[in-house]
Amino acid sequence: MATPCVPDAVEGANEAIRVFMAARTGRPLWPDEAAEYERLLAAWAAAVHASATPPTP
Repeated sequence: MATPCVPDAVEGANEAIRVFMAARTGRPLWPDEAAEYERLLAAWAAAVHASATPPTP
C-alpha cells in the first residue's frame, strides 16, 4: 500500500534543498556543506522514487 504522505515528503525534501542552497547563495559549498547537499538530494530522490512506486497489492 502506498504511503499517503509521500507527496509531502517530496515537497519537504525540495523545500529543505531550497532553504539550504538559499543560505549559501553566491559562494561555493564547503566540503561539509557539499556532503549535506548530497544527503538532501538523496532524500529527495528517495521520496520521488517512493511516490512513483505503484502500491503493492
